[in-house]
Amino acid sequence: MLNIQALNAIGEVRPGDDLAALLAAALRAAGADLQAFDILVVTQKIVSKAEGRFVDLAGVAPGAEARRLAEVTRKDPRLVELVLAESSAVIRSVPHVLITRHRSGHVMANAGIDQSNIGSAGGDLALLLPVDADASARRLREALESLWPAGFGVLVSDSFGRPWRYGVTNVAIGASGFPALIDRRGTRDRDGRVLEVTQVALGDMAASAAGLVTGEGAEGVPAALIRGLSWDVTANPASALIRPVTEDLFR
Repeated sequence: MLNIQALNAIGEVRPGDDLAALLAAALRAAGADLQAFDILVVTQKIVSKAEGRFVDLAGVAPGAEARRLAEVTRKDPRLVELVLAESSAVIRSVPHVLITRHRSGHVMANAGIDQSNIGSAGGDLALLLPVDADASARRLREALESLWPAGFGVLVSDSFGRPWRYGVTNVAIGASGFPALIDRRGTRDRDGRVLEVTQVALGDMAASAAGLVTGEGAEGVPAALIRGLSWDVTANPASALIRPVTEDLFR
């Protein structure tokens, strides 16, 4: 049976905080530990906060392209400047929408930059994604393994919109100790037919499941523990989920 447990005894995370220690304390407060095949899902927001990924917009000077896109999207040109700095390409820009390819490869709104639920640190702040979310997940897993060396996985989740569908859902942008993508090509279905294209985005599935308890607004639940899954394939990072630009059929 699959169980998803909210971990809410964490409080406001600030730059330089030992996030692994905070998560360990939250697990203990919830009467939980980390066992083999557990998945600890940690929202991007608290990872970015602990890593000090804040930028004060007061210190951002927008360039000509940022000002042009700000006119198109009706967004703060300082925020647009940050988006451009974090992106490798602009995919779409229309009023109130700026979709880019983040330098990590993820295609997302505003390069993942957020100004909601970032605490009262002062200033007109924006919060960037982790520099390398897979590395962030790995550091958390390695730190927690000193307490629970049980073969668990850690995911860093973020909320994405989806083409042709309303609403956001959580996806994995960082993963460690867990197969974010499982390739089923070459295996057979129940009728003996060889699967030709099936790849399972297990990381996104787990992140989305955790989103049922972490929420998207004022819930204040920044992490979740998933128990009841198992896997028999080699772990791979969340970057394995990113389709190469050469296979982008929608450009």
